[in-house]
Amino acid sequence: MFTVINQNTSYSVEKTDEQLAVNGKPILWDLRWISDRRVHLIFQNKSIEAELLDFDKESKTVQIRIGTKMATLQLKDKNDLLLEKLGMNIASSSALKDIKAPMPGLILDLKVKEGDEVKKGDIVLILEAMKMENIIKAPGDGKVKSVKVNLKDSVEKNQVLIQF
Repeated sequence: MFTVINQNTSYSVEKTDEQLAVNGKPILWDLRWISDRRVHLIFQNKSIEAELLDFDKESKTVQIRIGTKMATLQLKDKNDLLLEKLGMNIASSSALKDIKAPMPGLILDLKVKEGDEVKKGDIVLILEAMKMENIIKAPGDGKVKSVKVNLKDSVEKNQVLIQF
């Protein structure tokens, strides 16, 4: 079971081997794949062609074309819904607050300083752990408020390294 959100309207979708149900109602259609991204279906005596235009795994969004109309759908599986219920959804976690040490180690290089702007994926520091250099990247966009470590500092697991 998962949820599909289209223009702020949520639909509960459940798929079994036998059928697809939306908001608890079975959907009866005749579906034929035309290619790996296009389908032809007959629904309520209407012929409809649909095409997958884009799928972003990270944001779990799908852009589709149905007939001449395009739609962007947000998908949420049971894990996303549970995290959201617990207040730990993607939107709340995307605000970059700090970077913590993923393991104990030694700071070999600092690539940012206070006031620097970083983008998701930018290298912020290099941490040596177990004789290996680990590149630590920014998990999101933000502005560095403070760097809590110096070169050659030893750090413990979960120690705050950089604050945003």
